[in-house]
Amino acid sequence: MTTAKKSFIDRFLSTVERVGNALPHPATLFFLFAMGVIVLSGIASLFDLEVIHPGTKEVIRPVNLMSVHGMNMILEHMVVNFTGFAPLGTVLVAMLGIGIAESSGLIGTALRLLVISAPKRLLTFVIVLAGIISNTASEVGYVLLVPLGAIIFLALGRHPIAGMAAAFAGVSGGYSANLLLGTIDPLLAGLSEEAARIIDPGYMVNAAANYYFMAASTFIIAIAGTWVTEKIVVPRLGEYKGDEKPEEIRKLTRDEKRGLIYAAIASLAFIVYLLWGTIPETGYLRDPETGSILHSPFMKGIVAFIFISAALAGIAYGIGAKTYKSDNDVMNGMGKAMETLGIYIVLVFFAAQFVAYFKWTNLGLIVAIEGAALLKASGLGDITLMLAFILLSGIINMFMGSASAKWAIMAPVFIPMFMLLGYSPELVQATYRIGDSVTNIISPMMSYFALIVAFMARYEKNAGIGTVISTMLPYTIVFTIVWSVMLIFWLIFGLPIGPDAPLYIK
Repeated sequence: MTTAKKSFIDRFLSTVERVGNALPHPATLFFLFAMGVIVLSGIASLFDLEVIHPGTKEVIRPVNLMSVHGMNMILEHMVVNFTGFAPLGTVLVAMLGIGIAESSGLIGTALRLLVISAPKRLLTFVIVLAGIISNTASEVGYVLLVPLGAIIFLALGRHPIAGMAAAFAGVSGGYSANLLLGTIDPLLAGLSEEAARIIDPGYMVNAAANYYFMAASTFIIAIAGTWVTEKIVVPRLGEYKGDEKPEEIRKLTRDEKRGLIYAAIASLAFIVYLLWGTIPETGYLRDPETGSILHSPFMKGIVAFIFISAALAGIAYGIGAKTYKSDNDVMNGMGKAMETLGIYIVLVFFAAQFVAYFKWTNLGLIVAIEGAALLKASGLGDITLMLAFILLSGIINMFMGSASAKWAIMAPVFIPMFMLLGYSPELVQATYRIGDSVTNIISPMMSYFALIVAFMARYEKNAGIGTVISTMLPYTIVFTIVWSVMLIFWLIFGLPIGPDAPLYIK
């Protein structure tokens, strides 16, 4: 019995899957990297390795962590490295608020309302847009919106996998774009700040550092996703001939509508509070000395505002929709959100040690200075460098699914390197987010990839990894092109990436 010869694409994807599966757990990777830094510091200290800091002209030499002093540092600072790791607190606080909004049912109901109330001619656009916005609340887009997209398309007599693809493209392919700040923003900003301090110990990266670029990206990616769905995916899939029958799309109940009204009132009141504190020149959320917004309590409190706004809206919805009976329900919602972060906290412990060791040994600074010199000598311009970094991030994403884990590895190397070339950490972070997002939908290592395969198998019995990737690959190609062009536009016109986030630094 002979088997059909696999195509090049099938063989390539199989290789990607095998390599990805062979990688250790991300937390184990960070442990191995931390151990590797210790060993490398000992080896580097045996040689007369030194570089000149281009800013301070100071001679930089490697510090040996395999010495008695180094081992004492490791033992004495292990707890502080973990508890002082910038992304940890910001993510935990933001997720507490998101947990309230999600457990009350607010996020799921709002997404359902957005989709079912959209005009039919705008439905595909709204599904992609809803997918992008759902990123504010972690996995709810994968669990709720992706299958809902299929149900809606089937109810309209269209191929359900096309609706699923549109939703998946927004949720995962447009992962970093959003009109709202989500948990990923403070998480990545904290990692970027830690990396930037290898060069500048006082450098701060605020959670809204990429907001201007990502907010504008929301509509660009939604339009691009709509075009791919209607012009490529729908014609390719053709007419649906499967066995699944259209389901009735459940409309909002009276309690759910009341809950949304309560949530809207609470959100409006909080917005008035923010506007009152920021619009007047003497507003209480401005810098009390200069009256500036950039270095103000407002910008420094972004994470607190994410928590408060999500918590207020979630509680108000829970009261109106009667999904919250007592304060126990609110606390349980927060607790459930923390449960989902268990493995993240484990990962952060090892990532914090790795980043600290990398900084102590000066290896990060040495690699950055030498790498920056190499890039400068290459003569590559701004646009070429950033496009190359997008491609590199996208390729790495094919083998390692976690956005935070990848950035914890890449940031300490690339942010100092690009800073020495004059590029801001905020720009480097935004560029990374593009590459990390566009290949999510074709990466077998993405944590929800298996779930998407299962969803598609409901409508296409023979669906597998190849089915998902072949369906989503057009989105990856178009999103990469569109987002890269958008970044080039930003670079040409010198637009800030976000509040207090220029493209270049001195």
